[in-house]
Amino acid sequence: MRIHSLHLYPVKSLRGCDVTSVEVDALGFAGDRRFLVVDEQGCFLTQRTIPAMATVSTALTEKSLTLSAEGRGSVSVSRAGDPHAMLLPVSVWSASGLLAEDCGDEIADWLTQVLAVRCRLVRIGGRFRRPVTKAAAHAGDLVSFADAAPLLIVSISSLEELNRRIIANHREPVPMDRFRPNLVIEGSHTPFAEEEWAALSIGGVRLRTAGPSERCIMTTTDQHSGRRGVEPLRTLATFRRVADGSAVCFGVNFIQESKSGRLNVGDAVELCAA
Repeated sequence: MRIHSLHLYPVKSLRGCDVTSVEVDALGFAGDRRFLVVDEQGCFLTQRTIPAMATVSTALTEKSLTLSAEGRGSVSVSRAGDPHAMLLPVSVWSASGLLAEDCGDEIADWLTQVLAVRCRLVRIGGRFRRPVTKAAAHAGDLVSFADAAPLLIVSISSLEELNRRIIANHREPVPMDRFRPNLVIEGSHTPFAEEEWAALSIGGVRLRTAGPSERCIMTTTDQHSGRRGVEPLRTLATFRRVADGSAVCFGVNFIQESKSGRLNVGDAVELCAA
C-alpha cells in the first residue's frame, strides 16, 4: 500500500487543498485546521449549517493563509501566532473555552460578506491547548480545530465500493473530497479494511487508530459549488450503519504517535500491531 494523496484543510470547513508532502507535528498535519470560523458567541461554524463555506478557497504559503471566493477577491493573514493578538474563547463541539487568536477586522468583514453571516476568523496560537478525548488517546495527544482526532484516512477501495453501490442505484458517484480525508491510501484491495488497521508506519511516522468516522450532512455538499444532494448518505445508510443504527461511518480517525516527521505522496504504508 502507498499514499495516493495528501490533503490539508487550513480553515475548518472551508475548501481544502492538495499537497504532495506534509510535515507531521504535535497537532497532526502542519497547517491543517489551524484556523476556525466562529460566530459572535465564539461557537464554530461549519458546512453543516452554512454550505456556502465550501465555496471559499484556501491557499498556504510558508508565512500566510489566503482566502478567496469567486467574484469576491481574496484576503490574506499571517499563519504565525501573534502574542499581542486579542484572545477569544471559542468552542468546537464539547471543547469549550479554547483560547484562540483573533485574526482581525479585515478578514472578519470579508468572511461576513461572503458567507452572509456575522463571523470572525481565529487562529491557533501559543495559548491554545486541546487534548484528544477519544478512548484511543494517550497522555500528550493533542488536536487542532478538527472534529475529534488529528487525522482522517480513507482507502481508494472503500470509495470505489461506495460508488459502485451508488451507481447501481442510478445516481451519480461522489468524489473523495466529499469526505475531506487527510490521507488517501491506494493498494488496499478490500473495501473498508482501514477499519481493521490498529496502527500504520509510513516513512518512520507511526499512526494509531482512533476508530471509524461517523459521517454527517457535510458529505452531501459539493465541495466547489456548495450545493447539496442526497448522496453519499442515502447509500451509506443502507450498508454502513453502526450496530445501534444511530450513525453511518466512512473512513477512520487516526492519531499520530510520532509528533514529528514528513509524509510524501507515494510513500509505502506498512501495517503494525497496536
